[in-house]
Amino acid sequence: MKLLRWAVIITYFSLAFLPLMWLASTSLKNRSDAINTTPKVLPSFATQTDKNSMQFPLTTDGYSQLAAPHAGVTQSFFSYLWNSLIIGLLSTLAAVTLGTACAYGFSRFQFAGSKDWLFFILSTRFLPPLAVVVPILMMYRQFDLQNTHLGLILLYTSFNLSLAVWLMKGFIDEIPKAYEEAALVDGYSRLHVFWTIIVPRARTGMAVTAVFCLISAWNEYAFALTLNNTRAVTVPVYFAGLQGNIQGVPWPQIAAGVILFVVPIVVFTVLVRKHLLRGVTFGTIKQ
Repeated sequence: MKLLRWAVIITYFSLAFLPLMWLASTSLKNRSDAINTTPKVLPSFATQTDKNSMQFPLTTDGYSQLAAPHAGVTQSFFSYLWNSLIIGLLSTLAAVTLGTACAYGFSRFQFAGSKDWLFFILSTRFLPPLAVVVPILMMYRQFDLQNTHLGLILLYTSFNLSLAVWLMKGFIDEIPKAYEEAALVDGYSRLHVFWTIIVPRARTGMAVTAVFCLISAWNEYAFALTLNNTRAVTVPVYFAGLQGNIQGVPWPQIAAGVILFVVPIVVFTVLVRKHLLRGVTFGTIKQ
């Protein structure tokens, strides 16, 4: 039984990692190998320098191209990656922070129309984002927020806030109110109770929410393309620009960029994997 379980796990992970393995292989190939009609699993490592000697340098065609700006732009891939990091991390931090505070209010306080307000918050995700792209563009031009990091951070925070509120409310609902009542009786303020009791016990939910918010902001393309054309351009827009290369689509460069683009998400998910697994399966506190 144990052998069968390991066989299933190994087979699943082999299939799951196959696209990433192929991307890694393509990123090390030169362009002729990448577009060859006969698939080559391994890149060509051997290059003949003269008739009597052979050298075997590592082919880094895709990664070397990332360091140089492609046609039509003045920045390299790493500038776009830095933009994605700033926008993704700050918008995620803002969405999780505001979402946790709002969820605590909806979970612990009764006020008129609380359920209606919750539904209104959720309903903001019913509308396709592209349906409001023109009003947002006009508003951003009025406040001079286009082509800025702050503009995309505010926009991604707004769109992820509804998801953060609903996810965090479910986690905070599972935290017994007895902890807070005991602390309030001892003289703690409501803010102190929230910071010292709720936040530590809700960190599992915050980790789960942060993963979803980060992935949403990290992969967003439409607003990043519409609201930016010079500064604060993110990696998805960079990839789209490579399609117009006059020399053809540089697949090794795209593969190398995708590998580097996936790494931050993988690292972040690995760092919060314990909270993520617990939050998805059991919640914050098992009563």
